[in-house]
Amino acid sequence: MSHSAPTAASRGPREWSPEQRAEIDKILARYPTKKAAVMPLLWMAQDAWEWIDLDVMRLIASTLELPPSHVHAVASFYTMFKKAPTNRYFIQVCHTLSCALVGADKLVEHIERRLEVDEHGNSKDGLFTVLRVECLASCGSAPMAQINEHYYERLSPEIVDQVIDALRAGKHIPEPRPEADQWTFPVS
Repeated sequence: MSHSAPTAASRGPREWSPEQRAEIDKILARYPTKKAAVMPLLWMAQDAWEWIDLDVMRLIASTLELPPSHVHAVASFYTMFKKAPTNRYFIQVCHTLSCALVGADKLVEHIERRLEVDEHGNSKDGLFTVLRVECLASCGSAPMAQINEHYYERLSPEIVDQVIDALRAGKHIPEPRPEADQWTFPVS
């Protein structure tokens, strides 16, 4: 069974529903200018349409009375906003300096080989999309990756293999950061 990502043709119209318009009104009430609501609307759009294409960026720009280039600049800067369809499990591997120094490039190569990804980073089974990204703010526990909304830190090829096997099997994976309090500074 394939779990391929939606295509632009399968997404339907890009207009806000009445419920989304009501939410937009609430969002706009929290900010001094419409421009300040770009990121919340990008999040809302991604939640609704799974990824943000140029039509969605234009819709947000029109809603906020901004040039489309401004919305595009914000969406392009942040790796958390998907600019293309992804498969069920979106693996973003940090490859900036802290992660690179402890083997992020070899880790990405291992993941790509293991998943047999195509030139777009999509696995043959349609379950995974792999992307190298800039800093994911976990330098102290590198190398790391974000899979969907969860951070996986201090990764090795063996840990990655365990996670991939569990995801493929549909198994529940425990919350990935139980050790966080062990490496953060104590308050007292």
